[in-house]
Amino acid sequence: MSQAGSAFREPAGRAFPLPDLYERVSRHVPAIEWPALAPDVEAILRLKRERNAVVLAHNYQAPEIFHTVADIVGDSLALAREAARVDADVIVLAGVHFMAETAKLLNPGKTVLMPDMAAGCSLADSITAADVRALRAKYPGVPVVTYVNTSAAVKAESDVCCTSGNAADVVRALGVPRVLMIPDEFLARNVQQQVPEVEMLTWAGHCEVHERFTPADIADVRDSYPGITVIAHPECPPEVVEASDFSGSTAMMMNYVTEKRPSQVVLVTECSMADNIAVANPDIEFIKPCNLCPHMKRITLGNIRRSLETMTHEITVEEGLAERARLAVERMLAVKPTQTVSPRQAA
Repeated sequence: MSQAGSAFREPAGRAFPLPDLYERVSRHVPAIEWPALAPDVEAILRLKRERNAVVLAHNYQAPEIFHTVADIVGDSLALAREAARVDADVIVLAGVHFMAETAKLLNPGKTVLMPDMAAGCSLADSITAADVRALRAKYPGVPVVTYVNTSAAVKAESDVCCTSGNAADVVRALGVPRVLMIPDEFLARNVQQQVPEVEMLTWAGHCEVHERFTPADIADVRDSYPGITVIAHPECPPEVVEASDFSGSTAMMMNYVTEKRPSQVVLVTECSMADNIAVANPDIEFIKPCNLCPHMKRITLGNIRRSLETMTHEITVEEGLAERARLAVERMLAVKPTQTVSPRQAA
């Protein structure tokens, strides 16, 4: 039960701050902690107005970011689409570095800020532009489909980007018998099941969050909670996806839960996903295990506030490289999706 409201007072007798916003996160943020978070929330809301800024937040962000200061939330595909048409002078990316780079590629005239430059990605670190050039030399003429979880330099060496939400659509749209799908080996192997007519050449890159899940984890959950619905992210090993009831991007996971409304569900992905979906679905029981992404958790209300106060850290991409990388992202966005994802517009 929420402790927010007119009856709740801080020890010093002050009124409980921002009770309406607290109500959104009351299941995940203890009431005793909220007064320490509320000043950052208030400052961010004010700074957004003053800077004509928006906050784009990935689905893996903590509830106190996702549900109180974010203007646009979603998976990588949704954020990329919205970044391409956002009406603001400043974009703050509450996510990881490659997402901020993608936002900058699509908004070269806007200021894109990254609250913590150390918020990286094991997948993005697993491959370099030189690696892509070597693959092209080894497989001449084979199109390179690059996961958006990569640096701008890698995107610039690619033919088209994809996300976990549109990878199969992107591959089909190429109309070729063979593609290089990099760098996520597990995503490529899982997409292979959806597009069996296309041969996938892979790279041994993995997400440090999803690669740790095993079929034994799924079996243990099913033994403990008979009848539970298991939903896995396609960055998980294929054996984990095979043992699950449904697999999809974080937006697809969210849609599945809200549409199918299972009584019990486990999301085989980053922990904050379940917390964020649970806010709007209090009648659904979310069971863990899950794994934390240490990079996503580097983003906090405090460093979002500092980012807006000091206008740091600004993301820049050298224009020649940016032009080539932008083309790969724009080709992805031009692919007609088979499932429409509409990101929630936060208050």
